Amino acid sequence: MLSALMNFLNACLWPTHHHHGGPSSSSSDSGGRQDGLLWYRDSGHHVFGDFSMAVVQANNLLEDQSQLESGSLSSHSSSPPYGTFVGVYDGHGGPETSRFINHHLFHHLKRFAGEEEGMSAEVIKKAFQATEEGFLSLVTDQFQTRPQIATVGSCCLVCVVCDGTLYVANAGDSRAVLGQATAGGGDVHATQLSEEHNASFESVRRELQGLHPDHPDIVVLKHNVWRVKGIIQVSRSIGDVYLKRSEFNREPLYAKFRLRAPFSRPLLSAEPSITVHTLQPHDQFIICASDGLWEHMTNQEAVEIVHNHPRNGIAKRLVKMALKEAAKKREMRYSDLKKIDRGVRRHFHDDITVIVVFFDTSLVVSRARGPSVSVRGAGVNLPHNSLAPCTTAGAS
Repeated sequence: MLSALMNFLNACLWPTHHHHGGPSSSSSDSGGRQDGLLWYRDSGHHVFGDFSMAVVQANNLLEDQSQLESGSLSSHSSSPPYGTFVGVYDGHGGPETSRFINHHLFHHLKRFAGEEEGMSAEVIKKAFQATEEGFLSLVTDQFQTRPQIATVGSCCLVCVVCDGTLYVANAGDSRAVLGQATAGGGDVHATQLSEEHNASFESVRRELQGLHPDHPDIVVLKHNVWRVKGIIQVSRSIGDVYLKRSEFNREPLYAKFRLRAPFSRPLLSAEPSITVHTLQPHDQFIICASDGLWEHMTNQEAVEIVHNHPRNGIAKRLVKMALKEAAKKREMRYSDLKKIDRGVRRHFHDDITVIVVFFDTSLVVSRARGPSVSVRGAGVNLPHNSLAPCTTAGAS
């Protein structure tokens, strides 16, 4: 009886999979498990090899969302192109935008890929734009009764493997790092394929200043951290409508979110930076992760951990290494950090999402199809009309 009750509660609180299509067309995350605030899928198979996923919650409401979809990437069922889609959505100000992306972006991508009969950077860019427009429409409908929805946003990292090509699209400061075997195959080299949009980078600050010469305060150093308008660190995101449309930067929005100076053009952008990489035999795997991981380890450290340990459970290992480093920085034991509940945990580390995707060269070259797979990262299953407590508009 107790076992049945625990299974019921786990199913309600930690949904581990999401189906697209019937059971004959897809397999899902039947092996996802949780250990306190840590959810993990140790291993699985996608069209071109293996994968591993892990998510640890720090915020009171999990703001990270993620997914892996493999099989047909077209809205026309069982039609080309075939491949693997990975999405990491690091929300800020609440979980609403990252959840919205998790429910809509992949469907938009499939629709555009079906129309174009193939995958391309333009297809991915259109999917980002359609997702942004969809969330803007939601904000427009709800602004008068739920003005805080205009202050919620999300970084958006997408990786697509299709026809021997790896596409990496990013808006925000999540990161995709490719692990490449060195000559001789004994070591591994890290190559970052995503471009980050965070005001901490001088190049991003220069870009913002060039785009907004009429706003001398477009970037402000506040508490030793560079922020757009002194509010938010990322310069590109989905959502954050109050910094993109002036009609949402007024009452009934809370005064602390309203800017003093008016603006006529968006201060933030939803357009992703896209890298297109032709996969080579020495490309072994890619790590897609929210910035919560990269706060505690370098690109090279991450790829070496993956290279030097078994594939099974490797995403969980990366998350745990980051948590141990977070505990060390606060001069505490990892075992004590694990005892801290969500909400308070955010003072020690961010939500962290890690997806590691391995490339089997023979499968990539053969343009394998394989069975469809759909896995969603863990998250507390709350009503869609629930807003996170209004505490900050800061991001990542």
